[in-house]
Amino acid sequence: MRSKSKSEHVKKIFAILKKEYPSVKPALNYSNPFQLLVATILSAQCTDARVNIVGETLFKKYKTPADFLKVTNEELENDIHSTGFYHQKAKSIKESSKVLIEKYKGKVPADFNALVGLPGVGRKTASVVAGNAFGIPAVAVDTHVKRLSNLLGFIQSNNPDAIEMKIKEILPESDWTNSSHYLASHGRKICIARKPHCLQCCLADECPSFNPEFK
Repeated sequence: MRSKSKSEHVKKIFAILKKEYPSVKPALNYSNPFQLLVATILSAQCTDARVNIVGETLFKKYKTPADFLKVTNEELENDIHSTGFYHQKAKSIKESSKVLIEKYKGKVPADFNALVGLPGVGRKTASVVAGNAFGIPAVAVDTHVKRLSNLLGFIQSNNPDAIEMKIKEILPESDWTNSSHYLASHGRKICIARKPHCLQCCLADECPSFNPEFK
């Protein structure tokens, strides 16, 4: 990879992405931390666009954790059916809602470890909620972040935890949350998995998957 260090390479990538996507924001629509928690649970193996469509109706019907506990599993599963894996997602939403009521007075805790402790909530979901709802520096490793981190030469690993730690190791805390948004935005617009637009890519000169100088 030329004479540039891994750290310098990663920082250069994000400097370019910052200029390319100056107004990044979460792709999921939400009005409060609880909606973001539910939306992120629903986003597993589902597009954010589909979750937003489902959420538009869902969050009119269910406004609090208690609302999710009042309905049957079957009704909730029907409401979120189109997001896929609806049995497990309904279970996670209901169980998390129960814990929020019992331990946190119905509020989503503004603490990363507490978020990870909720049923069905892993590091990615906790990072999304912590970073975007509460401003707690966090790196959410979704499919775009995982794919681009490998393609761009940050790391050679499919382990989300390793990718998260690598990005945190190189970038300042102030950039952690938006780092996920930069990579996701670029993954949706240019570095599309099935048909990447490499000739239109602002990162082409820095990309080891495209530029022979990085091989």
